[in-house]
Amino acid sequence: MSFTVPDIAWAQLTPVLIVLGAAVVGVLAEALVPRRVRRVVQLTLTLVALAGAVVAVAALWNGVADTGGTDVLGGSLLVDGPTLVLWATTAVLALLAVLVIADRTATGEDAFAPQGAAVPGSGYEEAARAAGLEQTEVYPLVLFATGGMLIFPATGDLLTLFVALEVLSLPLYLLSGLSRRRRLLSQEASMKYFLLGSFASALLLFGIALLYGFSGSLRYAEIADAVRTVSGMDGLLLAGSLLVLAGLLFKVGAVPFHSWTPDVYQGAPTPITGFMAACTKVAAFGALVRVFYTVVPDLRWDLEPVMWTVAIATMAVGTVVALVQTDVKRVLAYSSIAHAGFVLTGVVALVQSGITAVLFYLLAYGAATVGAFGIVSLVRERGAVRSGAGATARVPALASAASAGSTADVVGTGAGTDTEVAAVAADGEEPPVEAEGPILGEATHLSQWAGLGRTNPVLATTFALFLLSFAGIPLTAGFTGKFAVFSAAVEGGAWPLAVVGVVASAAAAFFYVRIIVLMFFTSPHGGPRDDADDEARPGAVVVASQGFAVVAIGACAVLTVLLGVLPGPVLDAVAGVAQLLP
Repeated sequence: MSFTVPDIAWAQLTPVLIVLGAAVVGVLAEALVPRRVRRVVQLTLTLVALAGAVVAVAALWNGVADTGGTDVLGGSLLVDGPTLVLWATTAVLALLAVLVIADRTATGEDAFAPQGAAVPGSGYEEAARAAGLEQTEVYPLVLFATGGMLIFPATGDLLTLFVALEVLSLPLYLLSGLSRRRRLLSQEASMKYFLLGSFASALLLFGIALLYGFSGSLRYAEIADAVRTVSGMDGLLLAGSLLVLAGLLFKVGAVPFHSWTPDVYQGAPTPITGFMAACTKVAAFGALVRVFYTVVPDLRWDLEPVMWTVAIATMAVGTVVALVQTDVKRVLAYSSIAHAGFVLTGVVALVQSGITAVLFYLLAYGAATVGAFGIVSLVRERGAVRSGAGATARVPALASAASAGSTADVVGTGAGTDTEVAAVAADGEEPPVEAEGPILGEATHLSQWAGLGRTNPVLATTFALFLLSFAGIPLTAGFTGKFAVFSAAVEGGAWPLAVVGVVASAAAAFFYVRIIVLMFFTSPHGGPRDDADDEARPGAVVVASQGFAVVAIGACAVLTVLLGVLPGPVLDAVAGVAQLLP
């Protein structure tokens, strides 16, 4: 009996091996490295691994461009041009997102709860906070999720696709529930994401079973061959294809599988929201493009009505519902839903230029998204503390309220001004209001962003740049991306989708411009009151930080401008390798 050693092209897997290997080392570091240096070790390991993945992709680029790519592990992974573009995009965006994740504000706190398993508001949570505990497990979880995102768009069979989906999803379920403030909202987001994600995974798995029953294989190429030859089992094929596409459409946040997006984006820690919104979309659309272009292209006439309906509904719902949102994270969440519809117009075009357009759009959208959520993480609520009689008793309660993201015993002060707000103390008197209150959670209500352009013009201008890119204004990356996907749709005969996309983009510009007007042309004093209560909201202040987030935001702004002003080199580089392996 002889054993044949498999021939594995390990060099082609270098980016994935670096990231997943670093994730495993990070888990060991959690157990072996002393707590006082654990954060530094984990952050260094994570940044080095992601930078190494980018370098590894660059080293593979010329070889793949010359040969067209190669299959690895017997076809389970396909390392071709689109795979390398998606790997590079995911690694770069994850690297920038990790900088935001690692940042600490002037208060010395990061965005994560000191003990994720603690009951919100419990004595155990307070003890963990007082002891200065940190959730450094965040870094290996981010690396595991990134590793899954690298594998997901490179899969060559449905079984590997499902495994990669779970590897990228499970860490995100945990990370979504680790917010330092608004703990209950964060845990609710984690549970919703887990339950709906499990449901979507079940749909995907059921579709995989049906496609296996139809073709007798899990390989993309063999399923595609069966689509062209097998007859009499069309029902099985269509049902399986629709279920697999449903599982993938859930991950990109397309209608009608979008309901998790606003709640999870709002409840998750803001740096994780940016990471999830950018990198997950890159990986999921990469997998969707590969399945749609290589497995079921011969079912175009059967699947086109479904995909057209999903694309139109996604653009319409994301745009219309975003118009009535008052929370900036929910605005960006519904914006991401609308952008999923725009990218789908390039996917359903089923032309070669559609692949190039989708890959470029994902890079442009991802850069603006990481930067936008990085800015949101720096804009915080500042409350005013009542001094005088009874103030001493209120300080612990205020600290507890701040940790939970509550606004109890906190009153608005415009934007940190000396404006006094009437408040009746326990003894019936009206104590004075201190000018400088504690820094609380993110100031996500849109009214709190009023006047930000006057108090922090650089930050507000950068945020406006990202919003203009989302809106598709010329000389930004978003304009180039939208022009590319709409052009591909017209070339592929899907011009009605391009028309709907242009109309949706014009309508979406309203809520982006509304935020810009709020920041630059609205007074920072005395924003509108909320209908739920009679107290003004705490004012907003931009907090200083260690600088990691500022570096990430700056890099995203540079990318957004360069991809809008000089998109040619990137588009040419992507178009030169945008050929999928069968």
